[in-house]
Amino acid sequence: MRGHSIDDPQLFAAIEATPRQSFLAAAWSHLAYSPRTAPLDCGEYMEGIDDQARVISALKLEPGHRVLEIGTGSGFTAAVMSLLSGRVTTVERYRKLCDHALQQFVSLKRENIMVKHTDGRHGMPGGPFDRIVIWLACDEVPRHFVELLATHSVLIAPIGPGDGRQIMTRISKVGSRFEQEDLMPVRYQPFIEGTSSVL
Repeated sequence: MRGHSIDDPQLFAAIEATPRQSFLAAAWSHLAYSPRTAPLDCGEYMEGIDDQARVISALKLEPGHRVLEIGTGSGFTAAVMSLLSGRVTTVERYRKLCDHALQQFVSLKRENIMVKHTDGRHGMPGGPFDRIVIWLACDEVPRHFVELLATHSVLIAPIGPGDGRQIMTRISKVGSRFEQEDLMPVRYQPFIEGTSSVL
């Protein structure tokens, strides 16, 4: 992680306090601190630790921040962010992933995380949010999420086609002005309509 110019002692402490292997199936626990992706249930995957850390670092979380995460996945990033912010609302379309993540949050006593099993494509009630992170490909800057941002806030999302590469992009709201910065090339799955009716 330090090789990616991440120098954030609080982030490192939050990661160390959140056992990443607990968020993976035993067969994949050896990938817990690898830069490689690791398989999850429901055909999903956990990003490599380096990419997750870079995104969380770029959010510049502060105590008291209200965070919205779209794409709970394993739950690891929500658990880390819960130690760096005030409250995390994390949204996932797969019930199985929600349930597994919730089990880990309870085990770690991360009581400031709210898990929502719902279709998060069009945002969430409960805003405004100080920080929003989206782990699913967006064809363009998602305006309905931008509208949920508080003053002096940040949104990070992978912008680009769902069937190709995207650019992880940071959008900063400063008053009524927006600033956009490219962070890194990535490849994420696209949004899928609705919630899973089986898993």
